[in-house]
Amino acid sequence: MRSSTVPRVLASLLADLACVLAFVLIGKADHETGTALASVAATAWPFAAGTALGWVVTLAWTAPVRIWPTGVFVWAVTVAGGMTLRLLTGEGAPLSFVLVTSLFLAATMLGWRAVARLLDARTRRHRA
Repeated sequence: MRSSTVPRVLASLLADLACVLAFVLIGKADHETGTALASVAATAWPFAAGTALGWVVTLAWTAPVRIWPTGVFVWAVTVAGGMTLRLLTGEGAPLSFVLVTSLFLAATMLGWRAVARLLDARTRRHRA
Protein backbone atom coordinates (compact mmCIF):
# COMPACT_ATOMS: atom_id res chain seq x y z
CA MET A 1 0.00 0.00 0.00
CA ARG A 2 1.43 3.39 -0.95
CA SER A 3 1.78 5.93 1.83
CA SER A 4 -0.43 8.33 -0.13
CA THR A 5 -3.36 5.89 0.15
CA VAL A 6 -3.03 5.29 3.89
CA PRO A 7 -5.17 8.30 4.93
CA ARG A 8 -7.94 7.30 2.50
CA VAL A 9 -7.89 3.69 3.68
CA LEU A 10 -7.92 4.71 7.34
CA ALA A 11 -10.75 7.19 6.73
CA SER A 12 -12.71 4.47 4.93
CA LEU A 13 -12.29 1.97 7.76
CA LEU A 14 -13.28 4.64 10.27
CA ALA A 15 -16.34 5.48 8.15
CA ASP A 16 -17.48 1.85 8.27
CA LEU A 17 -16.93 1.73 12.03
CA ALA A 18 -18.79 5.04 12.41
CA CYS A 19 -21.76 3.43 10.65
CA VAL A 20 -21.71 0.62 13.22
CA LEU A 21 -21.42 3.11 16.08
CA ALA A 22 -24.27 5.23 14.71
CA PHE A 23 -26.45 2.13 14.43
CA VAL A 24 -25.74 1.17 18.04
CA LEU A 25 -26.23 4.68 19.44
CA ILE A 26 -29.48 5.26 17.56
CA GLY A 27 -30.80 1.87 18.60
CA LYS A 28 -29.86 2.35 22.24
CA ALA A 29 -31.41 5.82 22.33
CA ASP A 30 -34.56 4.62 20.57
CA HIS A 31 -34.99 1.67 22.94
CA GLU A 32 -33.86 3.70 25.95
CA THR A 33 -31.32 1.05 26.98
CA GLY A 34 -28.62 3.52 27.94
CA THR A 35 -25.71 5.01 26.06
CA ALA A 36 -23.04 4.50 28.71
CA LEU A 37 -19.69 3.53 27.19
CA ALA A 38 -19.79 -0.04 28.52
CA SER A 39 -23.32 -0.57 27.19
CA VAL A 40 -22.46 0.82 23.76
CA ALA A 41 -19.25 -1.23 23.59
CA ALA A 42 -21.09 -4.42 24.58
CA THR A 43 -23.52 -3.96 21.70
CA ALA A 44 -21.03 -2.62 19.15
CA TRP A 45 -18.12 -5.03 19.48
CA PRO A 46 -19.66 -7.95 17.52
CA PHE A 47 -20.39 -5.68 14.58
CA ALA A 48 -17.03 -3.91 14.82
CA ALA A 49 -15.38 -7.34 14.76
CA GLY A 50 -17.55 -8.27 11.78
CA THR A 51 -16.43 -5.09 10.03
CA ALA A 52 -12.78 -5.90 10.68
CA LEU A 53 -13.31 -9.42 9.35
CA GLY A 54 -15.09 -7.99 6.31
CA TRP A 55 -12.12 -5.74 5.60
CA VAL A 56 -9.71 -8.67 5.87
CA VAL A 57 -11.62 -11.17 3.74
CA THR A 58 -12.37 -8.62 1.01
CA LEU A 59 -8.94 -6.94 1.08
CA ALA A 60 -10.95 -3.73 1.35
CA TRP A 61 -7.85 -1.57 1.64
CA THR A 62 -7.18 -2.21 -2.06
CA ALA A 63 -10.37 -0.39 -3.13
CA PRO A 64 -12.07 0.92 0.02
CA VAL A 65 -14.65 3.19 -1.65
CA ARG A 66 -15.85 0.71 -4.26
CA ILE A 67 -19.48 -0.21 -3.71
CA TRP A 68 -19.17 -3.50 -5.60
CA PRO A 69 -17.73 -5.79 -4.52
CA THR A 70 -15.92 -4.17 -1.58
CA GLY A 71 -18.78 -2.32 0.11
CA VAL A 72 -21.36 -5.03 -0.45
CA PHE A 73 -19.15 -7.77 0.97
CA VAL A 74 -17.87 -5.69 3.89
CA TRP A 75 -21.52 -4.93 4.74
CA ALA A 76 -22.58 -8.58 4.40
CA VAL A 77 -19.71 -9.87 6.56
CA THR A 78 -20.36 -7.12 9.12
CA VAL A 79 -24.00 -8.18 9.50
CA ALA A 80 -23.39 -11.95 9.33
CA GLY A 81 -20.37 -11.78 11.62
CA GLY A 82 -22.07 -9.47 14.09
CA MET A 83 -25.17 -11.63 14.29
CA THR A 84 -23.12 -14.80 14.67
CA LEU A 85 -21.07 -13.30 17.50
CA ARG A 86 -24.23 -12.05 19.21
CA LEU A 87 -25.71 -15.54 19.10
CA LEU A 88 -22.49 -17.18 20.27
CA THR A 89 -22.36 -14.85 23.28
CA GLY A 90 -25.97 -15.50 24.28
CA GLU A 91 -27.50 -12.34 22.84
CA GLY A 92 -30.60 -12.56 20.72
CA ALA A 93 -30.95 -11.91 17.03
CA PRO A 94 -34.69 -11.78 16.28
CA LEU A 95 -35.65 -11.39 12.64
CA SER A 96 -36.75 -7.77 13.14
CA PHE A 97 -33.32 -6.92 14.59
CA VAL A 98 -31.54 -8.67 11.72
CA LEU A 99 -33.65 -6.77 9.16
CA VAL A 100 -33.20 -3.35 10.78
CA THR A 101 -29.48 -3.96 11.23
CA SER A 102 -29.09 -5.10 7.63
CA LEU A 103 -31.01 -2.18 6.17
CA PHE A 104 -29.39 0.50 8.33
CA LEU A 105 -25.86 -0.76 7.74
CA ALA A 106 -26.51 -1.21 4.00
CA ALA A 107 -27.81 2.34 3.71
CA THR A 108 -24.90 3.84 5.64
CA MET A 109 -21.97 1.63 4.62
CA LEU A 110 -22.91 1.68 0.95
CA GLY A 111 -24.21 5.24 1.17
CA TRP A 112 -20.96 6.85 2.28
CA ARG A 113 -19.19 4.98 -0.52
CA ALA A 114 -21.69 6.31 -3.08
CA VAL A 115 -21.14 9.87 -1.85
CA ALA A 116 -17.36 9.40 -1.93
CA ARG A 117 -17.49 8.08 -5.50
CA LEU A 118 -19.67 11.00 -6.60
CA LEU A 119 -17.28 13.48 -5.02
CA ASP A 120 -14.30 11.74 -6.65
CA ALA A 121 -15.99 11.90 -10.06
CA ARG A 122 -16.86 15.55 -9.54
CA THR A 123 -13.29 16.37 -8.55
CA ARG A 124 -11.91 14.56 -11.60
CA ARG A 125 -14.33 16.45 -13.90
CA HIS A 126 -13.26 19.80 -12.48
CA ARG A 127 -9.57 18.95 -12.91
CA ALA A 128 -10.03 17.98 -16.55
